[in-house]
Amino acid sequence: MPATEITEQEQLAARASARNLRVTPQKARRVVNMIRGKDTQTAIATLQFAPQGAAEPVLKVVHSAIANLRVKADEAGEPFDERNLVISTAFVDEGPTMKRFRPRAQGRAGRINKRTSHITVLVTSKPEKAAKGGTR
Repeated sequence: MPATEITEQEQLAARASARNLRVTPQKARRVVNMIRGKDTQTAIATLQFAPQGAAEPVLKVVHSAIANLRVKADEAGEPFDERNLVISTAFVDEGPTMKRFRPRAQGRAGRINKRTSHITVLVTSKPEKAAKGGTR
């Protein structure tokens, strides 16, 4: 067990989040589900060519998380390789909803909900193979 604890401590991680984005959480979750668990290069390529409108803000959050990890690695004096990163966690929370009213027939009013979302991405370095040579 101590070997796995060492690899977890050596593993760098950084997160980035965007709050109060004018994208509905349901639509943003469709995009985030496409990239969760993938390496960052594949995720960036997927987001650049995704037709969904929510792909652009998610791409910005992924780039921000990579930049945050680069700064952390520089401060720790560890080598940084962008090709060796994985999106370990990515989720979308619901933000505040703006409520607006639209006129309807016979003097009534219909409520329009303009939803917002909070997007969070956690980027980590790929876990090293813990069983090099010795244990099975």
